[in-house]
Amino acid sequence: MYKIGEKEVQAVRRVLLSKKLFRYTIGHECERFERRYAKYVGVKYARLTSSGTTALTAALIGLKIGPGDEVIVPACTYMATAVSVLAVGAIPVIVDIDDTITIDPKAVEKAIGPHTRAIIPVHMWGLPCDMAALARIARRHKLLLIEDACQGVGGSYEGRPLGSLSHAAAFSFNFFKNLTCGEGGAFVTGDERVLKRGSCAVDCCNFYWMGRDPYTEHFTYSGSRATEVGGALLNVQLDRIRPMIRAMRSQKKRILRETAKSGLKPIRANSIDWECGTHVMHTLPTEEQADRFAKLTKGTVTGKTGRHVYTQWDPILDHKGGPSDALNPFLMKENKGLRMNYTKDMCPKSLDILNRTVMIGTNPNYTAAQIGAIIKNINAAAKKVL
Repeated sequence: MYKIGEKEVQAVRRVLLSKKLFRYTIGHECERFERRYAKYVGVKYARLTSSGTTALTAALIGLKIGPGDEVIVPACTYMATAVSVLAVGAIPVIVDIDDTITIDPKAVEKAIGPHTRAIIPVHMWGLPCDMAALARIARRHKLLLIEDACQGVGGSYEGRPLGSLSHAAAFSFNFFKNLTCGEGGAFVTGDERVLKRGSCAVDCCNFYWMGRDPYTEHFTYSGSRATEVGGALLNVQLDRIRPMIRAMRSQKKRILRETAKSGLKPIRANSIDWECGTHVMHTLPTEEQADRFAKLTKGTVTGKTGRHVYTQWDPILDHKGGPSDALNPFLMKENKGLRMNYTKDMCPKSLDILNRTVMIGTNPNYTAAQIGAIIKNINAAAKKVL
């Protein structure tokens, strides 16, 4: 969470005092945010959910991905990316990242097999993936492209907002994201059929509130409705996002510019002028140097990539894909023969890059003097490490 204040307090107060806490037919905050956010992302439709994970799950369901399908995911992402694939009965295939810290298009193409249905590029830490290369691969192999933009709210790729470059996309609005309501998410799409099918996954009783549609498939699912309180918070937060992103992009460019002679190697950027700018990242020559650099800059450097790596996905590595054998995609007959032989050393390239990479966080609340202190700290540490 970057900024939250009196405007959010007043928005929540209005909803509570109105007693209109249910989003369908009574309240209007969720619906208002969905219209505004779809326009902001540059797509036709948006549907709020309870989290980024449920948003990604709904997007996959909207695109009819399920048992018998393989979905390519990167080795560097929060476990929820792979969990959403399992939630629809499909199998995640884990591939390497490259020096952009995002999914490697070459690794994606190499991993495509006869059961591959989709690719999920993840815009980790607000860093855009190489969407041009991935789109070419998806078209060539007739695959679906689903953006996991949970950490990419406000970012773009070459001028196009993240989330508008695929068949469907998911966003997270939890506490740690650029735009927050504490916990929440949304999936977006330009296809009304995907919206309606995905919305059934968000609320299986959607037809109660929006009316029965004989042309829309209905099915039961657990649901993940958003609240009017969350919608109210998000409407205020959306008004804050543009200046916040501008500030963080500016801070990142200043840090890179004023540490350019330090000897540090910034990661390669796919779209430096359009990314969120939430993190400056450097890849050092060795893991030991990265560890020492992080210690010397404690309080400045956010750290290393931590749990956002496949080696930390215990339930997936252990093939515990559901609460019972009957609901475990790893044991479903439709998935027999699909690729699910995961080992902790299966993506050594990714582990090497991540073990040598450090992150410095920006913040729209930082002053110019604070950014200057961060730059001084980085340069001083670089002299001792390199």
